[in-house]
Amino acid sequence: MAKKRSGGVPAAVFGAVLLGAAVLGGVTISGGGTPAAAQEVEVWKSPACGCCGGWVKHMEAAGFTLKVHTIEDVDPVKAANGVPDTLMSCHTAVVDGYVVEGHVPAGDIRRLLAKRPKAKGLSAPGMPQSSPGMDMPGQPYDVIVFGTPEGNTIYAGH
Repeated sequence: MAKKRSGGVPAAVFGAVLLGAAVLGGVTISGGGTPAAAQEVEVWKSPACGCCGGWVKHMEAAGFTLKVHTIEDVDPVKAANGVPDTLMSCHTAVVDGYVVEGHVPAGDIRRLLAKRPKAKGLSAPGMPQSSPGMDMPGQPYDVIVFGTPEGNTIYAGH
């Protein structure tokens, strides 16, 4: 079951905490290491975004444990985790050292965690209609792996 937190602390503080944790080893934003046994996903979302709640339910149904932070401004979290402007979406998550931006399917995240590429993470840029949480069939979309030595590339097509 997801734990929800209100946005009582300014978003800039969350960004600074994330950046500090990354520097001190609390959150690794560049991949590597061993997979976390619990597969906990920490997600930051806006209180106004209902589709983010749909993605959280999708991830829980896939067996992940989610820790949800509901905050007014997610942009500092995106910046602290190196999400490129062109790959931004509505919510940002961190799972076992990788950043997950937007409505990335659970299967793509499982493959990322199993293969452990040298990358910052995955993104489903924008808000694709057919993605988990949006659930309106008909719009093909790509999931992008970013922060790799080769640059950003298509990781999966849906």
